[in-house]
Amino acid sequence: MSVALSLLLGAIIALCLVILTKRILGFRAQHPDDLGKSGPLFDLRQQLSGPILCEGLIYGPTGRVTSRFVAHMDGSWEGNTGTLKERFHYDSGTVQDRVWTLHLNADGHIRAEAPDVVGAGSGRAKGAAVMMTYRIRLTPEAGGHVLNVTDWMYLMENGTIMNRSQFTKFGITVAELVATMRKVPG
Repeated sequence: MSVALSLLLGAIIALCLVILTKRILGFRAQHPDDLGKSGPLFDLRQQLSGPILCEGLIYGPTGRVTSRFVAHMDGSWEGNTGTLKERFHYDSGTVQDRVWTLHLNADGHIRAEAPDVVGAGSGRAKGAAVMMTYRIRLTPEAGGHVLNVTDWMYLMENGTIMNRSQFTKFGITVAELVATMRKVPG
C-alpha cells in the first residue's frame, strides 16, 4: 500500500470516528429520557402560552458569537394545538417573523410546522425537557441553505426555559444558538 493511500485511509477512519463520537456522545445523541423525572414538568401548553421574552446568541462554525437577538413571542392553545408567533430583532437591525403551529399528542410527541421549515418537525416532551428536530430554510440574505436543526429546551425551576440548538449541514455543525425564554409578567 502506498504512503498516500495509507494517509487517505487514516484520514477517512479519523473522520468516521469524529462523526461517530458526535452521534454517540455529543449534543445530538441526547434523549428526553436522559433527564429522568427530576425537575418541573415541561407542559408546552403552559410554558409556551402568552407573551414570552427570548434573548439569545448565535455562534458560527468556529464557536465565535456571530449574532445576538431579542425575540418577542406569543403563544396560544386550543386543546393540543398551539400557535407560537415569534418576532426576532437581530443586532444587525434585521427583523424576522415566524409562526409555528404545534400539535401535541397525549404521549408527549410533537409535530411542528412553520413556513420556513421544510416538511414538519418532530419532537418529544418528557419531564423537564423538550427535544425537536426539523429542517429549516435560511432566508435568501443568509444564503437560502436548508439546515438540519436539533433543538433542546430545558425548563428551570423558576420557569425560565433554557434553549440550545445546533444547526448542521452534511453532518457538520455550522451554527449553534443559546437562548433564554421567560414569560412576560401580566
